[in-house]
Amino acid sequence: MYYYRYDNAEVSCCYKYLMFSYNIIFWLAGAAFIAAGFWAWSEKGVLLDLTQVTRLHGFDPVWLVLVVGGVTFILGFAGCVGALRENICLLKFFSGVIGFIFILELTAAVLAVVFQSQVREWINEFFLANIKAYRDDIDLQNLIDSLQRMNHCCGAQEPDDWDQNVYFSCNGTHRSREKCGVPFSCCITDPADSVVNSQCGYDVRNRPKRAWNDDIYVKGCIVALEDWLPGNLYTVAIVFVVISLLQMVGIYLARTLISDIEKVKFSY
Repeated sequence: MYYYRYDNAEVSCCYKYLMFSYNIIFWLAGAAFIAAGFWAWSEKGVLLDLTQVTRLHGFDPVWLVLVVGGVTFILGFAGCVGALRENICLLKFFSGVIGFIFILELTAAVLAVVFQSQVREWINEFFLANIKAYRDDIDLQNLIDSLQRMNHCCGAQEPDDWDQNVYFSCNGTHRSREKCGVPFSCCITDPADSVVNSQCGYDVRNRPKRAWNDDIYVKGCIVALEDWLPGNLYTVAIVFVVISLLQMVGIYLARTLISDIEKVKFSY
């Protein structure tokens, strides 16, 4: 009597469902980001008048939420379906895009170190452009206010940067009540105060500069960022390493699953 041994290759269930579990989180997160972005646009009436998207001169944070959500959703979908259906095309798309994003991140980090002065100048111009558009979009306004409050700063380089905004400018003949002032987020507040004084920055820049220190932050936000970065390099490095490891895990799972699927196909 003869016995035959059949070596049937199989796709690893472990890698298959690890890949699925890894991606379902990103798929759901991407859907949540997209939903949040469209909700924010609906609150601002953008969905009723899409021309508002082209009229905004500054940076709309909702765009960032939608782009991140869209990319995350597509990658999560490709990873989940590719794992469950054992679809090599979707898995290769997933690993390829993740690898491309990783290379972009690495390139951006290297360029930021090599071209520090140019990056600083670009950030300064970007901040000034958004100061100019401060009143154009409520989300942009909240973003700048949060940035100034958290970092105890005002303007890009100094409070006088708010001359870039037509409502706060000391120049011209406009009759804005905020003329020669700064947003309330520039004000030095008492932690005991439970009510925000939204008028605390009115007429501040009409006073001598030596008196500003008593009422508002005089350090620019870019200067504050430059002061913050050296003391938090380890935190930045840890965040970068964690994100990179997550990306590498995704690529490893996808490539391992692709290898298993190809072995099964070639075994027949």
